[in-house]
Amino acid sequence: MDNHFDKTFLPVTSVTSGIGQAVMPDIFCLPIQIVNVFFWGNPTESREFVLIDAGMPHSADDIIAAAKDRFGMDFNPKAIVLTHGHFDHVGALADLTEQWNVPVYAHELELPYLTGQQNYPKPDPTVDEGLVAKMSPMFPNHGINLSNRVEKLPSDGSVPFMPGWRWIHSPGHTPGHVSFFREEDRTLIAGDAFVTVKQESLYKVITQAQEISGPPKYFTTDWKAAKQSVETLAALQPLVAVTGHGLPMTGEELAHSLAKLVQHFDEIAIPEDGRYVD
Repeated sequence: MDNHFDKTFLPVTSVTSGIGQAVMPDIFCLPIQIVNVFFWGNPTESREFVLIDAGMPHSADDIIAAAKDRFGMDFNPKAIVLTHGHFDHVGALADLTEQWNVPVYAHELELPYLTGQQNYPKPDPTVDEGLVAKMSPMFPNHGINLSNRVEKLPSDGSVPFMPGWRWIHSPGHTPGHVSFFREEDRTLIAGDAFVTVKQESLYKVITQAQEISGPPKYFTTDWKAAKQSVETLAALQPLVAVTGHGLPMTGEELAHSLAKLVQHFDEIAIPEDGRYVD
């Protein structure tokens, strides 16, 4: 199993790549090409942080540089938690764990893809006419082998080193996909359960044109579960949502957009055809 995606280079990026923003005092969003990673931790209070997802292949240096900028040269990562294990969310994971020597946490159902036991289903380029969808056969679908470095998330719903947060199983895009929610201020880290850009369209990915969308179609294999996951997350009535792809969304725009996605999920999210569409 190739943990490093050494042969993977995708010449696709967005206008926001490398431009991080503090969404909340303790949530920092860093776009890397076409995907977001997140730092949880308030630099005015501590040098400690948790990294949520691990970005594109070959992005470890960018993530480390961003950590230094936000938390200082003596930053102290405590863990990496994963929404899921697709290549664009674990691309720098092997490099980061080698340098940081921190544990990695994921849902139990995601562990086969992170311990060398299983590969993800191949992406489906027929789900949409957008160029990213058409390019998806280039995307790696192989699992990686983190061996004993990866652990399952606690069964009580807590998130290690992130007090006040809970993980929510939100499958469909992958079997063990999770999202993270903080009840206190109703902040949601949705991963790819839903996203705020039409991820299948190259133009919209590049420009980051904001619109609510379901999970990226080319990698989603269980649309019934994906719909139920969106309904579950919308019922939380989040005030702030950050997603694996696209810009953060807040307030009335978020509430209206999520309600629309729930009501019209079949038309907005589910492809008309595709190998994983019933």
